[in-house]
Amino acid sequence: MTNLEIAITGGTVATASDTFQCDIGIRDGKIVALGHDLAQHAADVIDASGKFVLPGGIDSHVHIAQPSGEGIVMADDFESATLSALFGGNTTIMPFCLQERGQSLRKTLSEYHSLADHKCYTDVSFHLIICDPTPELLGQELPAAVHDGYKSFKVFMTYDNLRLNDAELLATFDVARDLGATVMVHCENEDAIRFLIEKHEAANKLRPSSHASTRPVAAEREATHRAVSLAEIVDIPVVIVHVSNGQAIDEITQGRKRGSSITAETCPQYLVLTSADLEGMDWEGAKFVCSPPPRDTADQIACWRGLKDGTFDLFSSDHCPFKYNSPDGKLNPRGAKNFRHIPNGIPGVETRMPILFSEGVNKGRIDLNRFVALTATNHARTYGLYPRKGTIAIGSDADIAIWDPDLEVTVRHADLHDGADYSPYEGLELRGWPVTVLLRGKVMIRDRKLEAQLGDGQYLPR
Repeated sequence: MTNLEIAITGGTVATASDTFQCDIGIRDGKIVALGHDLAQHAADVIDASGKFVLPGGIDSHVHIAQPSGEGIVMADDFESATLSALFGGNTTIMPFCLQERGQSLRKTLSEYHSLADHKCYTDVSFHLIICDPTPELLGQELPAAVHDGYKSFKVFMTYDNLRLNDAELLATFDVARDLGATVMVHCENEDAIRFLIEKHEAANKLRPSSHASTRPVAAEREATHRAVSLAEIVDIPVVIVHVSNGQAIDEITQGRKRGSSITAETCPQYLVLTSADLEGMDWEGAKFVCSPPPRDTADQIACWRGLKDGTFDLFSSDHCPFKYNSPDGKLNPRGAKNFRHIPNGIPGVETRMPILFSEGVNKGRIDLNRFVALTATNHARTYGLYPRKGTIAIGSDADIAIWDPDLEVTVRHADLHDGADYSPYEGLELRGWPVTVLLRGKVMIRDRKLEAQLGDGQYLPR
């Protein structure tokens, strides 16, 4: 083996199925050799002794620069979001393109590409959000978009401006089945939530903690059951995103027993946060407002069980960042007085994998191979990027994160790279963090220092 650009030596390499000792040879952005004594053939040698060499993370559920309501602005553009993702060991992220009502998909995609092009530190691939399933969209625009490589989209069962009713869900599922597209579903019952919000407002229960009590487990459980049932009627696989609790997990398990094809996802907030965090003094609870909300410790245990036993396929951040102390963020004029106007979403793309590594791998809840599957490989398989992405194999992109399993880091937003002004995980003590990251064979971060250039990331059609 001659003329390698980079050799990574001395590390423990792990994929979703295997763990082994070997060197990795890289040329022209690809992995071209797995073997031993490769350093002599390489222009640049990275010593990974004592470290884990893993596929770069894929976060398939992030929101960036997304319209969020009048007067509300997301904290991240593509530059800050992808930089933050990169420092968290990610080499690919998958944001959503939100089709606002009355807007064409083509215009939506054009606008998002203009926001992202030449402004990314990671590779990027878009999902769509479908909130206006007109006959024209389902019959013409969506088939054209899928043909052009936008092969996954999300639908909502909550939020007045986004939710689809059952008839619209069925029609959208039916088109997705014919197109071979992947459908992601946000499962919460909006009518139940609206009923509870009105009761809370009538009782003057307006603090951030009311966000959790107006979005109870039952609202998520019922919607999960309904989404799975509607998918069974159409006979289409679905992805149930950001599952927060044991009862929703049970609905997924029962659907699978009936023969349904269901991919399930959970997130860090359901492992280390609880609804009690929304009870912070002086409106601090607004920092933890996301949907579904964090639950209780029993549901944390259920989510950990699902990660270990294979119930969950995907571990994503649902990164949806807003500034806290800002008139266009969490403390907007209405949100500072009433929980229902607090923007839903929390930052977390940079801390996603370190949380799972520290709390999962280093505490013996999951093994290293399961970690790789949950954070990279299964995302690539689910969304059509495998084996180019999500694994360490000859011919795959040289997207690699080198982890120091013993590096101790206390999460402080001042050390993170997103555009928000806080982290919901502030003060969390973690062990294990990515120290060197390569994207398509280019060293982007070396020993926790940035070497990348803005625009090194590419768009990935699927």
